[in-house]
Amino acid sequence: MTELSKSGAAVGEPVKDSPAPSAFLEVRDLKVHFPTDDGLVKSVDGLTFSLEKGKTLGIVGESGSGKSVTSLGIMGLHTAGQYGKRKAQISGEIWLDGTELLSADPDYVRKLRGREMAMIFQDPLSALHPYYTIGQQIVEAYRIHHKVDKKTARRRAVEMLDRVGIPQPDKRVDSYPHEFSGGMRQRAMIAMSLVNNPELLIADEPTTALDVTVQAQILDLIRDLQKEFGSAVIVITHDLGVVAELSDDILVMYGGRCIERGPAEKVFYEPKHPYTWGLLGSMPRLDRDQTERLIPVKGSPPSLINLPSGCAFNPRCAYADVPKDNVTRTVRPELSVVGSQHWAACHMTQEQRERIWTEEIAPKL
Repeated sequence: MTELSKSGAAVGEPVKDSPAPSAFLEVRDLKVHFPTDDGLVKSVDGLTFSLEKGKTLGIVGESGSGKSVTSLGIMGLHTAGQYGKRKAQISGEIWLDGTELLSADPDYVRKLRGREMAMIFQDPLSALHPYYTIGQQIVEAYRIHHKVDKKTARRRAVEMLDRVGIPQPDKRVDSYPHEFSGGMRQRAMIAMSLVNNPELLIADEPTTALDVTVQAQILDLIRDLQKEFGSAVIVITHDLGVVAELSDDILVMYGGRCIERGPAEKVFYEPKHPYTWGLLGSMPRLDRDQTERLIPVKGSPPSLINLPSGCAFNPRCAYADVPKDNVTRTVRPELSVVGSQHWAACHMTQEQRERIWTEEIAPKL
């Protein structure tokens, strides 16, 4: 019997009346809202992007911008849980290698997790089970998708621990998570994520709370393993230094929406949105002499229940009054082409952005 999705289409078949995807991963108009007693939290509100195999997409933004909610939505982890008495409200389309995931049966998506797509969580100490050894958890992740005995799966676990740089893997495979350092736990989490050779790997803040030398080792490890497995990788972070090291393309999120997207070099050296200017201005540089103090982005991220009218960034933007007719505070800007494969959502004209970047922003960075 053919397995059907919620939409009535056979699982794995394109949803009717929707064009077939051209990329390995395509996210189309994704919305993830959470009903609460205080109002509707619009954590992700119309996000669209695509990613090819062998490429890395960096998703950047402050805490509360919707980065992690996006990753959990791709993994299908919002529909499984409830928030209070209300479930998350999810709409849009997520295409993975020709399969639309939001309309697919949850059991089918569950089978894809770990095999076709995997995730490195932000805090491995809370993501790993404290009562089971590292080896037991990797063995379980492997045997769910492969019909092998425990001895074969254990050899695979030792092999993966060795490949991610854990010393004496044949002994450390029997260690518990609390017996590992922060960097070692992150490596073990990466080993578990990659044990089934997934085609999509999502790394959610993979270097949070690690010292800089361990951060560099983890980033090198992700890059090397991506080359080996040919996976598509999404790196979610608030650290622009991380995405500069890894990413081919960068997506900047603010208030649950994409406000700039493009090739990494374009976003770093020719940014078109004031929020991206602010992120770059608050990042320390080691490749040049720093003559002035870092410039933080003024104010705080907006409430996702009650976003400002118009451009969500306008209360913090130093250039909100540049466009005429107060349009920044009344009309929400849409993503528009600002260069080759480069988009930004800002009411300022191309000439205004070029002048401000050249005369005011770039000289200070």
